[in-house]
Amino acid sequence: MTTASSHEITQLLLAWSEGDLSAQERLIPFVYQELHRLAHRFMSKERSGQTLQTTALVNEAYLRLVKTENLRWQDRAHFFAISAEIMRRILVDFARSRRYLKRGGGAHKISFDPSLVLSRERGADLVALDDALVALSKTEPRKCRVVELRFFGGLSVEETAEVLKVSPDTVMRDWKLAKALLLRELRSGKKDVS
Repeated sequence: MTTASSHEITQLLLAWSEGDLSAQERLIPFVYQELHRLAHRFMSKERSGQTLQTTALVNEAYLRLVKTENLRWQDRAHFFAISAEIMRRILVDFARSRRYLKRGGGAHKISFDPSLVLSRERGADLVALDDALVALSKTEPRKCRVVELRFFGGLSVEETAEVLKVSPDTVMRDWKLAKALLLRELRSGKKDVS
């Protein structure tokens, strides 16, 4: 396994931001390894029988990342925060498309496919969580970012504090309050999905 220090990754990201394509090529093994770890974490929360595979999520996220233009990477934490946001978007879009298909979207009648049913045993599904995060972002944008960075991005309290330019104590307060607000939102938004 290839490893690099946070400083090395930051230097490669900055060089890539400035147009150095060789830096992008040297960065690929490190980034891919970390994206795979993040994707595995996301996918472990999904129901069994998930049709979107970890490698497909990593590849789609990477493709979207390399297409980003005019984005200056600040450091490793910033890069992985953006990566987490992109993975969240991919997963939510995928979940919404499954829900759309489940509700008859696409106009073709098909036989029942158990893999399209969202699991109820895993708690709130990704779409409900995304909707709750969108609602939270309107009143508490920083708390929403804390959730994105910690839950979706897998960043530590210190890394989250670094990205948001706040203290670790502030991150912990925001994290606790955001979890309570999201839980309240998810409970109040519970609807029968059958």
